[in-house]
Parts: sequence; structure tokens; C-alpha cells
Amino acid sequence: MQPRYERALDNLEAIPSIQLAHYPTPIEELLNLRAALGEGPRLLIKRDDTISFALGGNKVRKAEIYAARAQADGADMLVTVGGLQSNHCRVTAATAAKLGMKCLLVINGARPQSPAANTLLDLLLGAEIQYVASREEREPAMRAAAERLRSEGRRPLEIPLGASTPLGAVAFTRAVGEVLDQIAPPDVIVHSSSSGGTQAGLVAGCRLLGLHTRVIGISADEPAGELQARVTSLVAGIGDLLGTDGAALAAARPIEVDDRFVGPGYGIASPASIEAQRLIARTEAIVVDHTYTAKALAGLIALVRERRFRTTDTVLYWHTGGQIGVFA
Repeated sequence: MQPRYERALDNLEAIPSIQLAHYPTPIEELLNLRAALGEGPRLLIKRDDTISFALGGNKVRKAEIYAARAQADGADMLVTVGGLQSNHCRVTAATAAKLGMKCLLVINGARPQSPAANTLLDLLLGAEIQYVASREEREPAMRAAAERLRSEGRRPLEIPLGASTPLGAVAFTRAVGEVLDQIAPPDVIVHSSSSGGTQAGLVAGCRLLGLHTRVIGISADEPAGELQARVTSLVAGIGDLLGTDGAALAAARPIEVDDRFVGPGYGIASPASIEAQRLIARTEAIVVDHTYTAKALAGLIALVRERRFRTTDTVLYWHTGGQIGVFA
């Protein structure tokens, strides 16, 4: 810990949350994958795919903070947005069910004739779903729906895409401390980055704790420049939320985003993601999805093959869940 951030870390621990799952999630060594890649750095995996609530994934950590906010605000309904196979929407629907609340999901895409994977679970969990044609229509539709609900006497809490706000992102600022209770600080963390909250939380956590750990986000959809700007803004917001200089926290080191593995588009498999998915399944019996985790893993594999890491490095691949998407 850096002494100048002691107050910020105290404020971090004081942010209310409702525990929905059991922690810590495991950290395992990827010995077989490392051997298949011809050695290279030490490879570890953080298994947020094993989170015990609502079939897991990184969105559960953020949902725990928003659950506390919903109760504090006296909300009786959670409203959020996402794509057809959104892990965030599935976890939001599960959180609402757990809290005894209603849930409205604004989802872009055509209503599926035979719901599967996350879309099936959304319905099973009791969510009401409103479909819109495009990603650009989601946020306006959510705001309009929330206003309508308020006019009807409901008390909805609006949760932005992926809960990727400074408030949601601090869940991963806390998660850095969880890792340090399990292992020595890794040299690098590699993970899937899309709406930016997970990466911002990890970056802020490493900086607040004085770690030299690099955090590399493998973009699932956005150009690197756009995602870097979003993560930078979120890190600054986390700093401000915790009572420290957010701009200085965000500017401490460059934000690292690699956008070479988006492939044909968001949620669409690429040759690299297919190889990564098969390789980790056949070497470690771990399942990843093409929307997020297989593309992040493809990025990690390429970085190892390109010798971007030292053989003495410890690289932690953060499995953010989403394996349900395999069954879409």
C-alpha cells in the first residue's frame, strides 16, 4: 500500500455491498497450457467463472455493490441494458430475483424464437425483456422505460451497461486485494475488456496498492483508443469516488488495450478464438466463450508466442466467465 492512498483504501472497504457468492475464487496454475505453448512465462488463471451465484462470471462482483445501492435507495426494480447473450443482464435478473425485486432488461437484437443460454436464463429468472433494434437505442429506451415505471409508482434503479461505472468498477479494485491474499503480485494480468469497468477496477486496485503489475485488456469489440479513453475516465472516477485525486490516479501509467483479437465482430468467433477455446479445453478442461474469454485467451496466447513476456514473469489470466454463451 502507498501511504498517500491509505484513506482511499479505507473508503473502498466502506462501500456497501451485499455478498451474493463465495470468495475467494480459485487461482490455478496452467501447466499444461504453458507446455503446449513451448514454455514461456508462468501462467495462472483466476477462476471467476466458478463464482457460485447465477452461474458465475465477473458481473456478480459488480452486482453485489449495485444490490446494496438498490436497497439503500428503496428500489423495487432493477433496469439495465445489454445484448442478446449479455452476462450482465443474466446476473442483474438473478440479483433482482434474490432481492425480491422485479427486473426489466432492454436488449438489442431480434426476439429469439427459441431462447437459449443467457436469453433462456433471463426468462427463467423472471425478467421482463424489451427488445430494441440496435445498441444505440438501448440507453434511451432504458431511460424512457424507467420514467414510465416511475409514473406508474414503481421505484426502478437504472444500471448502465455492464455496471461499468466507478461504483461498479470498485468491485475489481477490491478484487486485487483478494488476489494478493492468494499469491504474490503477478507481473501481468490479462483479461477481456469491453465496457471497461473490470479493467478500470483492476488498474485502480494495482495503483492504489503500489503494485507494478501491468493490466492488459484484450478488447472484445471496441477500437483500442476508444476503450483506453473509457477506462481512463473510469479510473479517474474511481479515484474521485474514493476521495483521492482521480486524474492523477488515471495518469499514473498508460492504459494497455490490445484490439487485435476482435475478429469478425462482437460475439463472433474468429480462427484465433476457436484455437484458444479448443486449446484450453483440451489441456486444462476449462471452458471459455467466443464473445469475451476466448478472445482474451487468444490475446494471451499470441503475446506468449510473440515473446512479449519474460520467462521469469508470472502472468495471471482473469477468466471473467461467460461460458454459458457456448450453448447459445
